[in-house]
Amino acid sequence: MSRIRVVVTGLGATTPLGGDVASTWEGMLAGRSGVARLPQEWAEELPVKIGAHVAVDPSTVLDRVEARKLDRSAQLAVIAAMEAWKDAGFGLREDNPVERERLGVAYASGIGGMQTLLGSWDTLKEKGSRRVSPLAIPMLMANAPAANISLRIGAQAGVHTPVSACASSNESIALGLDMIRLGRADVVLVGGTEGVIHPLPLAAFSQMQAMSRRNDDPERASRPWDVDRDGFVLGEGSVALVIETLEHAQARGARIYGELAGAGITSDSHDMVQPDPTGRSQARAMTRALTEGEVSAADVKHVNAHATSTPQGDVTEAVSIRMALGEDTDAIVTATKSMTGHLLGGAGALESMATLLALYHRKVPPTINLDNPEPDLGIDIATKVRELGEGDLVGLNNSFGFGGHNVAVAFTNQFATGA
Repeated sequence: MSRIRVVVTGLGATTPLGGDVASTWEGMLAGRSGVARLPQEWAEELPVKIGAHVAVDPSTVLDRVEARKLDRSAQLAVIAAMEAWKDAGFGLREDNPVERERLGVAYASGIGGMQTLLGSWDTLKEKGSRRVSPLAIPMLMANAPAANISLRIGAQAGVHTPVSACASSNESIALGLDMIRLGRADVVLVGGTEGVIHPLPLAAFSQMQAMSRRNDDPERASRPWDVDRDGFVLGEGSVALVIETLEHAQARGARIYGELAGAGITSDSHDMVQPDPTGRSQARAMTRALTEGEVSAADVKHVNAHATSTPQGDVTEAVSIRMALGEDTDAIVTATKSMTGHLLGGAGALESMATLLALYHRKVPPTINLDNPEPDLGIDIATKVRELGEGDLVGLNNSFGFGGHNVAVAFTNQFATGA
């Protein structure tokens, strides 16, 4: 079938490994962990005392007055988005050459402005209603990161906020792709963010037995596919991608990282928290992404897995990868959450960026802390930096969320320039 070709021309990031794309990618290739014991006093009262804060606090990057008007999730989103926008070669609002009615935003958050919500509730209880900030609502809204980004670049083709738990930001990438292919936009800034390292989610996830309690060994706590894994590690951060039609990118002489070839979205309808152990719906998401991208399973040479370090989730994903790509697949699989922790609504965008850069640089980052792999996984997991071969490459990134949300995104190194 004929399809509009969509490419990635800008990347931006602020993560537990670095305050920008370059430092984050360098940290991944170095196998560095961004997980540490939490410094806040309240953490000592919790069963989980570890997490992955961003390497560069947003207060050191944003203007102080501007930062006070944004929840932490939006602060991180604005930082990543502005880096991506500049990286793509665009200016802000009046200096932006893209026609505003052809410019969109699809930026996700799994939980939203929770820091503002809970902080405002504390203020109300302790100091009364008159002390609640008039900015509380525009700060706590889940769509605040997307809206703030749109205000800075002047987007008028539509501003969207997918909320699908840990699959949210890959769903934003899929939505941005649809916006372009349906003719609603030429350029879309996509991505995701999360900033909820706070006592409530830590306590709640802990009560679910979903989080690692390796409090005395934080750097080794996130260990996808290891037999001694005991849950995920909560991280924070944001990653943004600028996507546009190939024609638009080439006409302006843009540097291209690669092609966003396709996306597949399915749902388990199995359980609110646990994945369907058969892996069928996860596999269908991968297959749909490849079909939409007009590439075959045999073309896939790399998979950045969702792999959160939970007992059931990791095993199910290994099954679904083999189901989608074939038992004899030679795709090199990695789990960068072993280094960054789990960014929830920002995870898919971070790992999509890592997938794209792996194809661009022909290097797969390692999965760290995999000392004793789960037996019979049947997939080739990188435990050190692995080289990808010459020629055309296809990579997949998977994101699976509570509620049974499954999103797979397919990238290729087609049209890449300057690698």
